[in-house]
Amino acid sequence: MTAPGIAGIQETTARVREHVGRVMVGKEEVIDLVLVALLCQGHVLVEDVPGIGKTTLAKAVARSLGCTFRRIQFTPDLMPSDITGIHYYNQRAGDFQFRPGPLLAQIVLGDEINRATPRTQAALLEAMEERQITVDGVTMPLPQPFLVLATQNPVELEGTFPLPEAELDRFLLRVRLGYPSEQEEQAMLRRFEEENPLDDLEPVLSAQDLLAVQQAVRRVHVAEALREYIVRLCRATRVHASVDLGASPRATLALFRTARAKAALAGRDYVLPDDVKALAVPVLAHRMLLSAQTRLRGRSTEAIVDEVLHTVPVPVEG
Repeated sequence: MTAPGIAGIQETTARVREHVGRVMVGKEEVIDLVLVALLCQGHVLVEDVPGIGKTTLAKAVARSLGCTFRRIQFTPDLMPSDITGIHYYNQRAGDFQFRPGPLLAQIVLGDEINRATPRTQAALLEAMEERQITVDGVTMPLPQPFLVLATQNPVELEGTFPLPEAELDRFLLRVRLGYPSEQEEQAMLRRFEEENPLDDLEPVLSAQDLLAVQQAVRRVHVAEALREYIVRLCRATRVHASVDLGASPRATLALFRTARAKAALAGRDYVLPDDVKALAVPVLAHRMLLSAQTRLRGRSTEAIVDEVLHTVPVPVEG
């Protein structure tokens, strides 16, 4: 399998972007962030209020890829074995056999992930980081590529369980859709007037093609000054007075990888400081824990990341 060049990455991702854009109205930046995650083999947490289109976005991305797809509707009574699978005794065969759960798919949509209990949420940790699952002491690799697209509602608290920091840190990006503009909402009415365009989506990118472009992104050049800039940004979050828990080393790697993917989407084989700055909030904000006093003052992790971006010097061409 030969990895395509930068032009090939652009052409491939443009097909997916156009396909998803048939369903999602005016969400180009969000679609690009999901494409960045696809190129980096990373997981995405889509967080926003109900009715914004979180599940629709995840379905549109999944249907645009020629990969196996399963959906998990998280509920408080969902057990870990319900998503990983179980060994059961087959009387006809006279032996124990494994019945795979929905986690053994290439694209997994975890709808309302914060409705699952901590025990069930913990079953995702090994899968998301190590891309394998362990059932009854038997470890099984997950299919490649493997991507979790999870959604959660941040405003409804009844019957929900906040995601632990360990699980949040395993999401490459957290994205928010936001309400559409008036013009976009009118366009949405016209688009969905007669039928749901999601029903007509066909795959435009095979699993093998996706693996190839993921490999190609690793050839995008990152200058030494930009590597130092990424490290300084992440370290600055750890010593900020308003933060109890800053960005982890995993976040440093995530910012490095996503910056390369964003450069490839733009048709470049080199990273610019603007690539790093554009991805700092979606990569870092959900991995940080603010102090109690900071939360009482109503400040957000996004505001802290913006503050760090304004204080850490940006490298300039020498």
